[in-house]
Amino acid sequence: MERIQAERIILGIDPGTTVMGYGVLRVIGNKAECITLGIIDLRKIKDHYLSLKKIFEEVIKLIDTYKPDELAIEAPFFGKNVQSMLKLGRAQGVAMTAALTREIPIAEYAPLKIKMAITGNGNAAKEQVSDMLCRLLKLDATKLPKELDATDGLAAAYCHFLQANRPTSDKKYHGWKDFVSKNPDKVN
Repeated sequence: MERIQAERIILGIDPGTTVMGYGVLRVIGNKAECITLGIIDLRKIKDHYLSLKKIFEEVIKLIDTYKPDELAIEAPFFGKNVQSMLKLGRAQGVAMTAALTREIPIAEYAPLKIKMAITGNGNAAKEQVSDMLCRLLKLDATKLPKELDATDGLAAAYCHFLQANRPTSDKKYHGWKDFVSKNPDKVN
């Protein structure tokens, strides 16, 4: 008798104050597929507070449309411009609040961790992340949005998928000698 594997939907968000990227993954067992990706374009909104309202409304629409089980969101990185960082943090907070109002659990990932999970290089360019996602998820690069924020949102979701599917161990080891001393039966 074949066991039916539960489906999970992961919404990934790359927060932004002018362009916010998103991607939605469907996960069945250890396989992930892209349902959609895109952007929330905020460039025409001149008032920062109205941008925040738009972010909230659009994230709620995404949640109501795709019914995600989890939200994976990129954490703001520490830059030199404090005002930009504050605005980005607000955008992230509003997106998180939208998820919380629908009782969706949130996982936050540093940009370096997301890039490392997707490409193996924490300093990878956005183009490299996009290219690798196309390979991993069998996406047609010619049909992707031109804004790389969309694939960055998808990358957050895929990073979360990889983290959730990673085998874990309750045992913690501090080097090879520690492993050998705790597992003598596994070493000849």
